[in-house]
Amino acid sequence: MIKLLRITSLLFLAVIAIQAQAQNTVQGKVTSADDGEALPGVNILVEGTTQGAVTDIDGNYTIQVGDGETLVYSFIGFTSVKEAVSGRSIINVVLQSDVSELQEVVVVGYGTQEERDLTSAISTLDAEELTKTPTSQAMQALQGKVAGVQIVNSGAPGAAPTVRVRGVGSFEGDASPLYVVDGMFFDNIDFLNPNDIQSLSVLKDASASAIYGVRAANGVVVITTKSGDYDQKPQIVYDGYYGIQVPQNVIKMANTEQYVNYVNETGSATDIGFVNNAFQQYGRSRINPNVPDVNTDWYSEIMSPATIQNHSLSFNGGSEKTRYSISGGYFNQEGLLNDLARDEYKRMNLRAKIDTKVNDWLTVGANLNTTISRQYVGEGGAWFQSYFAVPILPVYDENNTDASPYPLSNAQNLGYRNSQNPMYALLYNDNRNDMGTVNGSFKVDIDIISDKLKFTTNYNYSLGARNARNVDFDYNNGIQDVNSSISRENLTTFDQVWDNYLTYENSFGDHNLTLVGGYSYRSEYAEVLLANASGLVPSPTFENENLWYIDRAIDFSPTIDNYGDTKDGVTLNGKLYYMSYFGRLAYDYEGKYLLYGTIRRDGNNKFQQTWANYFTAGAGWVISEENFFNVSFVDFLKFRAGWGQLGNDAISPAVGSPTFDAGRITLINGEAVQGQFLNPAYDYIDRPEYAEEINLGITAKAFKSRLSMEFDYFVRNHKKLAASVILPGFRSPVRRNIGEIQNKGLELSLNWSDEISNDWSYNLGGNIATLSNEVKSLGGAESLNAGSADFRQISIVGEPYEAFYGYEIEGVFQNEEQIQNSGYSQEFLDTFDPANPLSPGDFFFKDQNNDGVIDDQDRVVLGSYIPDLTYGFNIGVTYKDFNLTANFQGQSGYSILNRKRGEMKFTNDTNIDAELANNLWRGEGTSNKYPSAAGLRKGWNQNMSSYYIEDGSYFRIQNVRLSYNLVGKEVFGGSFPETRITFTAERPLTLFSYNGFNPEVSNGIDRQVYPIPAVYTIGLNVKL
Repeated sequence: MIKLLRITSLLFLAVIAIQAQAQNTVQGKVTSADDGEALPGVNILVEGTTQGAVTDIDGNYTIQVGDGETLVYSFIGFTSVKEAVSGRSIINVVLQSDVSELQEVVVVGYGTQEERDLTSAISTLDAEELTKTPTSQAMQALQGKVAGVQIVNSGAPGAAPTVRVRGVGSFEGDASPLYVVDGMFFDNIDFLNPNDIQSLSVLKDASASAIYGVRAANGVVVITTKSGDYDQKPQIVYDGYYGIQVPQNVIKMANTEQYVNYVNETGSATDIGFVNNAFQQYGRSRINPNVPDVNTDWYSEIMSPATIQNHSLSFNGGSEKTRYSISGGYFNQEGLLNDLARDEYKRMNLRAKIDTKVNDWLTVGANLNTTISRQYVGEGGAWFQSYFAVPILPVYDENNTDASPYPLSNAQNLGYRNSQNPMYALLYNDNRNDMGTVNGSFKVDIDIISDKLKFTTNYNYSLGARNARNVDFDYNNGIQDVNSSISRENLTTFDQVWDNYLTYENSFGDHNLTLVGGYSYRSEYAEVLLANASGLVPSPTFENENLWYIDRAIDFSPTIDNYGDTKDGVTLNGKLYYMSYFGRLAYDYEGKYLLYGTIRRDGNNKFQQTWANYFTAGAGWVISEENFFNVSFVDFLKFRAGWGQLGNDAISPAVGSPTFDAGRITLINGEAVQGQFLNPAYDYIDRPEYAEEINLGITAKAFKSRLSMEFDYFVRNHKKLAASVILPGFRSPVRRNIGEIQNKGLELSLNWSDEISNDWSYNLGGNIATLSNEVKSLGGAESLNAGSADFRQISIVGEPYEAFYGYEIEGVFQNEEQIQNSGYSQEFLDTFDPANPLSPGDFFFKDQNNDGVIDDQDRVVLGSYIPDLTYGFNIGVTYKDFNLTANFQGQSGYSILNRKRGEMKFTNDTNIDAELANNLWRGEGTSNKYPSAAGLRKGWNQNMSSYYIEDGSYFRIQNVRLSYNLVGKEVFGGSFPETRITFTAERPLTLFSYNGFNPEVSNGIDRQVYPIPAVYTIGLNVKL
C-alpha cells in the first residue's frame, strides 16, 4: 500500500512538472486592420478560463499560457479573433473592424434602434460622460450637454434638479420628464447611483416618446443600468472621489457703515433710534466712531466650505452563458450651512444584475437595486434671515442674559420687530428625511423564431418609503419662550409595471422590418400618515435624540388620513391602475428610406375618460445613400420628420356637477320656505392633458465622421390643459380642461473629433437651443393670474406662461421739473398724500396708454423665467496618457424676480444689499436705476415693477477635468493595474449680473435660494 502511494505521488508530481514545463510566456502586439495603429485595452482571455491580460497603450501584451491552449482577443468595435498557442512565444494579431458594432445602438421605447435608422430626436450620453460631474443626481451631469434640455440645479445636499425638456406645457401639472429605468417608471431618480448607469437617452420629441403614452408629454428619459458581458473575465472596478465645496458669488450685504448711512438717509427717527440703541449696547467703533462697534457679515457666520465624496465598487463579468454585474456605492455631501446645523445627505446603494442563457431559445434576467439615504435639511430660514439681519447686531450678546440655552443676540432688544438673528434657525431645529427604495425586476426573453421573433415579459416592482421628522427645540430669545414641537410624516409607495410584448425582426432583400406589439399593466399606490405635536416633556435637545418622539408631547393632533389627495405628485391612500396596449413599427428600404410609427392605447381609473389613444409617425431619407449624391466630404446625411401625440396625467382629477344652493326665504301661504338656486360653479377635469408635436430634423456626419451634426425644429402644442376660469356671474374660479400652451424652437448640436498623431487627439463640441413659450388659449379668457397679489405673475394669451407682470420703469425722477413734465395729469398728482407726495428720487413709471394716470391699465409683461436661449460647448485634448476636458454652458433671455428686495413692502427695519446701498439716488444725476433711501419705503416705489425684475443670463465654466491613465505601467518591478487619476473643478466660475448667489432659480422667484457651490475633487478609478 505504501509503495502504491509513493508511485501515485511520483506520478502526480510528474504531471505537475509536465504542466509547469508546458506554461509559456507569450508576447505580442495587437493592431487595427484599418490603419495599422496599436489598440490599447484589448482583452486577451485564455479560452475556457478566467485567466487573461489587457494590451497597454502601445498595444503590447504578455501572458502565461499553456502550449495546447487558445487565446481569444476581443475589443469593442472589432471582430473577436482566436489564436492557438501551439508552442509560439510571439503572437501578433490584427483585428478587423466590426461594422455592425460601429453602428451605435440607441435605447428607445421597448427595444433598441441603430442610430442611423432613427427618425426621432433622441440624445444619448454614455456612462463616462455622466460620471464627470461630482453629484448625487445623474441629471445634473446633463447641464449644458443636451440641446433643448434645461437643468436648474440646487446647492442643497441631495436636492434633485429641475428638469425641463422643451419648455413648460401645463398650468398646474408637473413639468418633469418621465424616467424609465430598466423598464420601471419613476418621477425622479434620486435613488440611482450615477456610476450604475450604462447609458441615458433623452427622448425629446413626440415621435420618440409617445409610445409611453399618458406619461410622456414632458419628455422621457430612458436609463439602462450596467450589465456584465458574456465571455468576459471577472473585473473589479473601484471609482471614487473626494472633494471640497466652496461658496461662490456670495451676496455682499451692506456693512455697518453703509447701513448706518442708509438709515440716516431714510430720515426715519425710529430706525435712527435703533442705531442709537446699538451705540448704547455695544459702544462706538474705534475705526469710525460714527457707527456702532459691531460689523457682522451674517453670510460668513452661517456658511462654510463643505466636503463631498463618492465611492463605488463593482464586480462584472460573464461566462458563455451568464453575465453579471454587482455593485455598491456610498455618497456623502455636506451642506454649506456651518457645523452648528445638520445639513447633509448620505446614500448607500446595492445593486445586482444577472442574465443567463438557459438554452438557445430562453434567456432570463433579474435586477435588484436597493437604496437607503438620510437627508438632513438645513433650515432654509437661515438664508432668508441672513439677507435681512442688520450688521449692527452681533451673533452672541452676553447682555441678553435671558436668552438660553445660548446667549444669542436679539434685534428686538434694540427696538426692531424681529430677532433677525439667523442662528436661532440653525441651532434650534432638526429636519431629517430617511428614505429607502427597493426596485426589483425579472425579465424573460423567449426566441420563438431564432433571430426573428422574440417574446419578452418584464416585471418591475418598486417599494419606496420616506420617514420625515421635523423637531423644534425649546429656547428663549431673551424676549419670549418658544416651545418645542415635532411633526412626523410616513409616506410609502407601492408601484409595479408588467410589460409583455413581441418583437419581430426580418429582412426581405432590401427591405428591413421591425415590429413590436404588446400589453402593459401598471399600478401605483401610496399611504401616508401625518402627525403633529407640541410641548415635548422633557424638553428635547440635540444631545438627547431619544426624546424626539411624539408620545412625549403635551399637545397632540391626531393622524391625518388624506384619502385620494395628492402630495408631491403622488396620489395618497388610493390605488391607480393603468392598462395599455402599444405597438411600434420601424421599416427601411436599402437603408435609405425610413418609416417609423407607434401607437399606444392607455386606460386608467384616475379620470372619468378612461381611455386615450396616442399615435406617432416618422419618416427619414438617407440622401447620402443615393447614387446621385456625390459630395465627397459628406459621409452620412439624413433628413427626418416626425409627428406625435403625448399625454400628461400629472394633474388632479375633479368631476363635479351642478348643485342647488340655499336661496332667499320666501313666505308662501304664511309659511317660510327656503328657496334654492342652481349653482353651475364646479370643477370638471375628466381627462388627462395632451400634446401634439411636429419635429423636423437633419443628421449628418462629414470628413470621415470627424464632424457630426444634429439639427431639429419643433412645434409642440399642449392642449386641454387644466386651468382655473371664472364663469360669467360668479366670483369663485372653477377648473376646466380649456388651456393651451405652445412651445417651439430650434436645436443644433455639432461635434468634431480628430487624431493628430499617435500621441495627440482632440475634440470640440457645442449645442444651442432656442425656445418660444406662448399661451395660446384660456378657453375664452384673456389672462390667468398666478403668483401673489403683491408680486403678480400672469398667463396672458400671446405671452409666456406665468410671466412677471407690473409697471415698466423709465427712470428715477431727478427734480420737480421732471415730475411736472412726466405726462402725469395734475389730477393724478393731486391724489398723492400732501405729506408724502411724488418726489425726486421716486420711480418714473411709464404711462403705457398715455391717459396721464398710472393704474392697472399700465401694467405689462416684464419678463419670463423660461429662457429663450440655452447653450453649451466643450473641448478635450489627449496627449499620451493625459486627458484634459472642459465644459461650458449658459442661458439668456431669462428673468428673475428679486423677491428678497420686495420684503421691504412688509417690513422695512432690515438690512439691504451692498449694491443697492451704494447706488441709491442721492441727488440729481446720482442714479437713474434705484430710488432714494426714503423712496424705498414709499408704497409708490414698492409697486410690482421692473425694479424687481433682473436679467438672469449667465455664462459658466461648468466642468474642467484633468486625468492621467496608467495602463500596463511598471511600478516597483510589477505591473500596475489599469488606473485613472482625475482632478475636477465643477462650476469654478459663473459670470452674471443678477444680484443673488446664483441665477439658477427654478421658478424664477428668488426669495432666497440655496447657494450653488464650486466643487473641487480628486478621483481614482482602478480596474482589476
